[in-house]
Amino acid sequence: MKPEAQQEAEARQTGPQAEREAVERLDRAVRAAETALIEYEIAVETFRIEVENFSRLHQQRLGPLYVRLDELDALIAEAVAARTGDPEDLRKAREARASVLPMPRVEELLQGWMDSDGLPPEATAMLTDQRVRPPERVRPGERARRLYRELVRLAHPDLAQEEAERERREEFLVRVNKAYADGDEELLAELTEEWAAGPPDPAAREEARAEELYARLEWLTYRRELLARVVSGLEESAIGSMLKLAPDDPDGLLEEIGERLRTQIAEKEARLVELSAAVATPDGGAGAGGAGAPGTGASGAGTTGAGRAG
Repeated sequence: MKPEAQQEAEARQTGPQAEREAVERLDRAVRAAETALIEYEIAVETFRIEVENFSRLHQQRLGPLYVRLDELDALIAEAVAARTGDPEDLRKAREARASVLPMPRVEELLQGWMDSDGLPPEATAMLTDQRVRPPERVRPGERARRLYRELVRLAHPDLAQEEAERERREEFLVRVNKAYADGDEELLAELTEEWAAGPPDPAAREEARAEELYARLEWLTYRRELLARVVSGLEESAIGSMLKLAPDDPDGLLEEIGERLRTQIAEKEARLVELSAAVATPDGGAGAGGAGAPGTGASGAGTTGAGRAG
């Protein structure tokens, strides 16, 4: 049997050692949670950018087609009302016309870079805090995504030990996020070189106390919950719901929707031609439904516009 003094000494050694091991396990858990959160933040930011790009491209490419469909609906309703003279048809025609937005200008149909007020793109970007040109694709390329993920892993502010280093990382990631949103692979590559040439990461952090680690875990959990709410809001939005229909090829989804809209436009234009011909008098002039002739002319102009928008 060990002397009482020896047992007390062993107990004193076992206590601090067990405490150190517990702190080390907690520290490993915190590091794993930090890594998981960074990965989650990357995924959330990528999804947010895709939703934003999809929204902009949806408006840019398909907006004129939606406007053309509304215009055709109004013209068809007016042609029907002109032919029947029915009060209900006349009411529907007035409502359809009231709901039509102004036709887009030529530069919009051509997807030019001047807005409807004629402002140069740089001025528009300054006033609206938007990029000068819309993105070319919904999803940045594979190389851009790879560079972005690597940069976020390396430069994430949560890896900083000092406030000055955290600020440096935050400012750097603002530039990284902007380049990624623009799909600028070359700029991301330059930022990768810039980071590699910058100050090295600070020395390994000192062993933190258990209370600090627990607090850190609580913050990480709270941060993830906030990000989950952001994702939920994006997924439930109209654009996010559309994007979920084709997660592997969002650009292809835009093309598919555009084709459907162009088909609908062609069908409605054919219908308008039929109605306009029915309204015309036997000798070729315009009868009581004189609005049919202008409708036909607008249809021809709209066909050109819709084709350009496509």
